[in-house]
Amino acid sequence: MLIVRSAALFVLAAILEIGGAWLVWQGVREHRGWMWAAGGVLALGAYGFVATFQPDAHFGRVLAAYGGIFVAGSILWGVVADGYRPDRWDITGALVCLAGMAVIMWAPRGG
Repeated sequence: MLIVRSAALFVLAAILEIGGAWLVWQGVREHRGWMWAAGGVLALGAYGFVATFQPDAHFGRVLAAYGGIFVAGSILWGVVADGYRPDRWDITGALVCLAGMAVIMWAPRGG
C-alpha cells in the first residue's frame, strides 16, 4: 500500500509541476495572459508541498526518484496538451528514467 500511495503522490506532483510550468509557458510565451501564468505559479507552489507527504523521509531520495516521473510525465504532457509525437528514443529514455525511479524509491533496503 505504501508503494501505491507513493506512486499517487508522484503523479500528483507531476501534474502540479508540469501543469504549472505549462501554464506559465502558455501565459508568457504563448501570450495567453498573466492569469495563466499566475495559475501556473500557484500550481508550482502546491507542487512544493506534495513531496512532504511521501512516506520516505529522505528529501534527496524522494526528489531524485521524482525526476524519473518528471521526465516521463513531461513527455506524456506534451503528447496530450501539445500534440507532441515522441520517437522511440524519447520513449526508451522515459522508461529508463522510470526504472531508475523505481530502484531509487522502492528497492529493498536493509535496516
